[in-house]
Amino acid sequence: MLDYLPLCADHGRELTSVAFMCKKDQCTGQIPGTTPAIPGMFPTMFPLATGQPFGALPVMPVQAMTQQATRHARRVYVGGLPPTANEQSVATFFSQVMAAIGGNTAGPGDAVVNVYINHEKKFAFVEMRSVEEASNAMALDGIIFEGAPVKVRRPSDYNPSLAATLGPSQPSPNLNLAAVGLTPGSAGGLEGPDRIFVGGLPYYFTEAQVRELLESFGPLRGFDLVKDRETGNSKGYAFCVYQDLSVTDIACAALNGIKMGDKTLTVRRANQGTNQPKPEQESVLLHAQQQIALQKLMLQPGAVSTKVLCLTQVVTPEELINDEDYEDIMEDMRGEGGKFGALVNVVIPRPRPNEAAPGVGKVFLEYADIESATKARSGLNGRKFGGNQVIAVFYPENKFAQGEYDA
Repeated sequence: MLDYLPLCADHGRELTSVAFMCKKDQCTGQIPGTTPAIPGMFPTMFPLATGQPFGALPVMPVQAMTQQATRHARRVYVGGLPPTANEQSVATFFSQVMAAIGGNTAGPGDAVVNVYINHEKKFAFVEMRSVEEASNAMALDGIIFEGAPVKVRRPSDYNPSLAATLGPSQPSPNLNLAAVGLTPGSAGGLEGPDRIFVGGLPYYFTEAQVRELLESFGPLRGFDLVKDRETGNSKGYAFCVYQDLSVTDIACAALNGIKMGDKTLTVRRANQGTNQPKPEQESVLLHAQQQIALQKLMLQPGAVSTKVLCLTQVVTPEELINDEDYEDIMEDMRGEGGKFGALVNVVIPRPRPNEAAPGVGKVFLEYADIESATKARSGLNGRKFGGNQVIAVFYPENKFAQGEYDA
C-alpha cells in the first residue's frame, strides 16, 4: 500500500488511492513520470476508458491476434540477394512489383509491411499485409533484383495445412506476370531446372539478334527477352530453354564471360550455380565457341544487313600460301558469290612472312546492294566447303573500307 497519494501529471491534483484517478472531472489520470502509452504499442492501440484502472489492461483486439496467427503464412523467403540489398530497397522493390502484376488484394498501399535481412547469408524474410498477397508473391520466383535472379519461397515455419484455412495458398491465375518479365506457372518466365539466365546484354540488341546467338547451340523451346513495360526497351537480360536439354551446360560455358560491345555476358542456369560441361561435350563446346566469335560481329550496332559478307571456315592459312592455290580459291569465291547478285569485290587476306596478318582465314564478299548480300548470306551460311560448315555474317562496311579485317 502506498503511504502517499501521487499527483495527476496534468492537473497536479491528488489521485484517489483506489484507482489512481484524478479528482478533476473527466481526467483519466496517470502517475507522474510514467509513459502514457504501453511500451511497444501505438498510443491509440489500447485506449483506457474513463473510470478504468490504469493497471487493468484490456483484452488484445482480434485484429492483433489475427496478424500474429497469420504471420507464418504472410512471410516470404527471398534468397540469393546481392550484397547491396537493404531493407528499404527490398521492401520498395517487392511492393512495386506486386502492384505491377496486380497482386495487391488488401487494398491501396504497399504490400510489404516488414523486411528482415540476413546479410551474411544473403536472404530476407519479407512480410506481406495478407495471406493472399504472400501467395501471389510465390509467382515471383526467379525475378531479377538488382541484376540477379532471386529465389522466392515459403519460409521454413510455413504450415501448409493451417495456411489453407487462412486464405489462398496458390498465386492468382490472373496475375499480370508479363509486366515484370515472367509468365504464369514457371520460375523466371520458363519452365524447369534447365532454364538459362542471360544477363549483360547490350540494350540495343534486338530479340531476333539474341535468339540467333542462343540458337548457335540448337533450337529453343522457350525464349523471353525482358523489356521495360513502359518504354518497350530491352532491360539487358533474357531467359531461355533449349529443346535439347543436354546442350544447356554447353551453352552456359560457351557464352558466359563473352564481351559484347561494352558489356560482358553472364550466362548460367537461372536456379543454380555455374555448371561445367561433361568431357564428352567438349568438342561440341569448342565448335560452338568458334561460331559465337563470328556471330558477335552480327550483333554489333549497325552491322546488321550491310553490303559486305564475311565467311569463315572456308579456307585455312596454309591453303593461301601458294600463289596458284590462292588464285584458284579467289576464282571459286567469285563464282560462288556472283550467283547471288552483283559482286563488287572479293578480299581474302593472306599470311605474311614474320608478321601477323589480320583476317587470315576469312573471305570477304562486297556486293553492290544489301539485297544481294542478304541473299548470299542465306545461301552460303551453313553450306559445306572442303568438309567444313561455312559461317556467313554481315560485316561493318566502314571497317571493310578501311582494311580492318580483324573485327
